[in-house]
Amino acid sequence: MITLLGPTASGKTSLAVHLAYELGGEILSADSRQLYKGMDIGTGKDLGEYNHRGQSIAYHLIDLVPAGERYSLFSWQRAFHRAYEDLTERGIRYPILCGGTGLYAEAVLRGYHLPDVPPNPSLREALRGKTLEALRIRLSSYGALHNTTDLDSPQRAIRAIEIAEYIRQQRASGLDYTEYPPIDSLILCLDLPREERRSRITLRLRERLEHQNMIGEVEGLLASGIPAEDLIYYGLEYKFVTRYLLGDISYDEMFTSLETAIHQFAKRQMTWFRGMERRGFTLHYIDAMLPIQDQVELALQLLRRWEDS
Repeated sequence: MITLLGPTASGKTSLAVHLAYELGGEILSADSRQLYKGMDIGTGKDLGEYNHRGQSIAYHLIDLVPAGERYSLFSWQRAFHRAYEDLTERGIRYPILCGGTGLYAEAVLRGYHLPDVPPNPSLREALRGKTLEALRIRLSSYGALHNTTDLDSPQRAIRAIEIAEYIRQQRASGLDYTEYPPIDSLILCLDLPREERRSRITLRLRERLEHQNMIGEVEGLLASGIPAEDLIYYGLEYKFVTRYLLGDISYDEMFTSLETAIHQFAKRQMTWFRGMERRGFTLHYIDAMLPIQDQVELALQLLRRWEDS
């Protein structure tokens, strides 16, 4: 398998599509929000990109469940392995796992299986009112496999702590959650200079708000009956646009706060990817400033070396 990581706005989808075209591969999404139906613009699905030189590139693990639902890593892992097994049984030699949610990618690469964790009311009450930073610090105490990348609301952080605490207690009882086998993969990571990354994020945010009608997308989700607190739970675009539509913040406040949150999100993504190296993974970095064809050629060279080794 090929795994393609990178921060938001780095061009992961484009490179994955080009590689899939060259290798006869199919794409498995490792994005914790693209799995929700109807959340298209804010999550950057860019489904129009899954076509290259007139050929449609098959993709999986996108639009799995309706917006408004809560979908766990436990559920995503099961869906991933069903899709991955289907691809291998059909003789797809190079499935391409592509996304920015490092926790999802690491979980399948390392072979972790996490339980379907029930709510813990007493823990939730104990954590109520704590700041997001305090919750992140608490979560970091549980060890390597914890998700701090996507956490930009206390609700999501509390749920992550709830999962981590459940696993800690179960492991203390001698239970093992390594059910799925590790997957051998060439790991590529797109990298951008910080200022270029920030520039791309700002330009893309303006495009989504001013030309792609992201506000209309959120209005439609609210009109469909999805509670505002559920959209706020998803964070980033859905959190701040919802708050704007509720009248909690002005348009300018929404833009500035959202822009800052996405910059912070991209920084956390890169922190996670570099942390994977400390945890034993080898990441091969590709300069996202290169023309796309140069990126493809470099990726193919790395693939040939990886296969030879």
